[in-house]
Amino acid sequence: MSEVLVAYFSASGITAGVAKRLADVTDADLYEIRPAVPYTTKDLDWKDEHSRSNLEMEDRSSRPEIQDRALDIASYDTIYLGFPIWWGVAPTIVLTFLEQYDWTGKTMIPFATSGSSGMGNTNTELAGSCPGALLKEGKRFEADAGKEELKEWIKSL
Repeated sequence: MSEVLVAYFSASGITAGVAKRLADVTDADLYEIRPAVPYTTKDLDWKDEHSRSNLEMEDRSSRPEIQDRALDIASYDTIYLGFPIWWGVAPTIVLTFLEQYDWTGKTMIPFATSGSSGMGNTNTELAGSCPGALLKEGKRFEADAGKEELKEWIKSL
């Protein structure tokens, strides 16, 4: 088993592509954070104030359930945590994932995808859900971020 993990949530597949390329260049294990109830196109409609994603993001205590909780986090030293940027931060399902494990002594490196938004308050929002972790500054990538771009980012850490 690798000492490096790429864990990611991807509602539309965009973050999944970046996560898979990152896992490849870091020789990391890959883990998908999957919602117990998958998100539909309607759920993700940010223009609908009653869409599931809007309701979850408005209620910062929301913790959408995830499917698979069987992950031996003790095996990993470094975790790359990927997600799309929703409303300037990580989706609340990412907090569900983080709050299930003990991150003491782990290095957590967030990465995100977005067409235009930056990382916003992501680290501030994540910090309370992964106490004990060394939370590094994250980076936002375009959907087509290639392996060379990812390698350069890793070197810069």
